[in-house]
Amino acid sequence: MYIFIGQERVLRSGGIIGVFDLDNISQSKRTRAFLSAAERAGRVSMVGTDLPRSVVLYDGLGKTEVILTQIAAGTIEKRARGGF
Repeated sequence: MYIFIGQERVLRSGGIIGVFDLDNISQSKRTRAFLSAAERAGRVSMVGTDLPRSVVLYDGLGKTEVILTQIAAGTIEKRARGGF
């Protein structure tokens, strides 16, 4: 199954490692350090131009990617469970 995460981007559901609400996780020093390291490594991509609301950790073809999207984490979770 594939999940739409915004701006013509879809992900294979089996490759999604986790979906996190950016407001909740951005307060942690460790999370900020992780995101900074991922950005320096070139593994962060942004879906859309609006302010991101969620972080999706995705393993696509053996490469872990950090995707920032404006779609809410709860909405992505519902889509993953089959609720539209």
